[in-house]
Amino acid sequence: MKPELGVCYYPEHWPEVMWADDAAKMVETGLTWVRIGEFAWSRIEPQSGVLQFDWLDRAIETLGAAGLKVVLGTPTATPPRWMLDKHPDMLAADENGNPRKFGSRRHYCFSHQGYIAECTGIARILGERYGKNPQVGAWQIDNEYGCHDTTLSYSVAAQQAFRHWLAERYDSVETLNRAWGNVFWSMEYRTFNEIDLPNQTVTEPNPAHVLAFRRFSSDQVAAFNRAQVDTLRPLTDAPLLHNYMGRVLDFDHFKVGADLDIATWDSYPIGFLSDRLEADEAHKTAYLQQGDPDMQAFHHDLYRAIGRGRWWVMEQQPGPVNWAPYNPAPLPGMVRLWTLEAVAHGAEVVSYFRWRQTPFAQEQMHAGLLTSNNHPAPALAEARQTADNLKKLGAVQQVQAKVAILFDYASDWAWSTQRQGAGFDYFRLVFSAYRALRRAGLSVDFVSANDISARYSLILAPGLARIEPELEQRLANRCDLAVLGPRSGAITRDFQIPDDGRPGLSIIDCNVDLVESLPPAIHRKVRGGGAARHWIDRLSGEAEDLLSFEDGTSALKAGDGIWYLAGFPDEDLWDRVIAMAAEEADLTLCTMPQGLRLRETANHDFLVNYNAGPVNWNGHTVEGCGVKILKRNPPEQT
Repeated sequence: MKPELGVCYYPEHWPEVMWADDAAKMVETGLTWVRIGEFAWSRIEPQSGVLQFDWLDRAIETLGAAGLKVVLGTPTATPPRWMLDKHPDMLAADENGNPRKFGSRRHYCFSHQGYIAECTGIARILGERYGKNPQVGAWQIDNEYGCHDTTLSYSVAAQQAFRHWLAERYDSVETLNRAWGNVFWSMEYRTFNEIDLPNQTVTEPNPAHVLAFRRFSSDQVAAFNRAQVDTLRPLTDAPLLHNYMGRVLDFDHFKVGADLDIATWDSYPIGFLSDRLEADEAHKTAYLQQGDPDMQAFHHDLYRAIGRGRWWVMEQQPGPVNWAPYNPAPLPGMVRLWTLEAVAHGAEVVSYFRWRQTPFAQEQMHAGLLTSNNHPAPALAEARQTADNLKKLGAVQQVQAKVAILFDYASDWAWSTQRQGAGFDYFRLVFSAYRALRRAGLSVDFVSANDISARYSLILAPGLARIEPELEQRLANRCDLAVLGPRSGAITRDFQIPDDGRPGLSIIDCNVDLVESLPPAIHRKVRGGGAARHWIDRLSGEAEDLLSFEDGTSALKAGDGIWYLAGFPDEDLWDRVIAMAAEEADLTLCTMPQGLRLRETANHDFLVNYNAGPVNWNGHTVEGCGVKILKRNPPEQT
């Protein structure tokens, strides 16, 4: 499949006389897809039951006539004001019980059955009208689940739904009391109706209660999405998709993605560097106008797994955004780099946000491909250049990587529920492992705990909270070497220490006798180089010690096909562990210069340079903010 480019467009924001000219300019730029409609509910249905489709009919016809394929969004992320009059209790509530009011977006609770019925209703109306329209090539359901911290709701609707969810899973309140350990602090319940949501408690609520609520909340997102999927499926043959976000872990994307055809995500490299990535000031300064060299690729690879091989970038940053603490402009070449990097990781479509900067409302400071007064913004020329590059490049065929990371959303919920150390964060731990693999020149796949269908030379599963026997067996069967830890296998499903202790693995004689969390300034050095930070598992057992801390305690233990890592590694320790694992798993490494990354496909090698200046590597010079594409001869077989 040849990669394509697209753009996000809001015909309701602009006079209709501009639509045809906009469409023609999009095609001239080399764009083939255009997303519309995801925020347009008040124009589609200005009053309950009063529908106005004439403008949307003409917009789709105008865009399609120019040769563009339309992604039509269901507008359920922005319910109109009249919806609150009809369903005044539909709003989500924050942790203090305050309603999250009308006046922006995502103002709904995933558990409100009346609002879900409204969403399936508008999805059905849209599907019946446009489901067979040849100009509508795909459907986006809702927009950015979890954005603005909207997964967790402490509303009355959520409380009622949570009690029902608990009753279905535990059958009896006595079973729940035992599973949660409610004998502690006399927290035992007599009926499910006595169970509140885990907020506004005097001190820390029972972590089993919190984790159950996190699982419930994730399931509500999946059910909300599924309701629209089930409505649209009979009405269209076009693929259904959703646009996820970066570092939003509040719900299980694998579960949501199982009901969809394509995973997409919204990539804002510079915004994410400033807004949601821990790094020292030197790193943030070096990549201020480029974004972190691994953040985008991490999500490309993760969402490729969630989409079962099919994924897009639905929103690609083209210039300064409006929502980060600081919003510098991309360096020249970066919009092209981000696009080609996504293509290297398998993106079918990269869609820029947005076509024209809006002159009003919350996002008026967010750049587009055009300025608000219709002048070309800097990214427009790069989009056109990239479209020409893609025509010459042709199809980019993916190949399975030899290394995978097991990513588990529930592990993040567990460790954010009971951190035990301010520096311990599941995403940070997994991202540090991903960085180490990329520094070693390796391409990476992601897998979930429930689906390891392919075989890998090496699987990393750091911080995996719960390890059932079935997962342990899958790891043993699906890779030559699995590297777990730290803090792996530490809890049961109901947040208790396993009966056999931690990590509770049958295939390695390794026990966690106690755990330590460390302040940021303290590192525990490893003999021979590197150190652990944030978290230490104190290990015992007969498994071989491959690495030891300077005090003689185990830093890395080895069993048959499985290693257990006892601490949160710094970069030097990760590099040592990856080098040792590569030797064990017969992998070839090639150390990459800082800021330069290699992505291998079946027919090309992509060298991506996030540095402002040129980098020389292995006989190749890659210009600053540039991408060098090398043909493989012969191509690697998939």
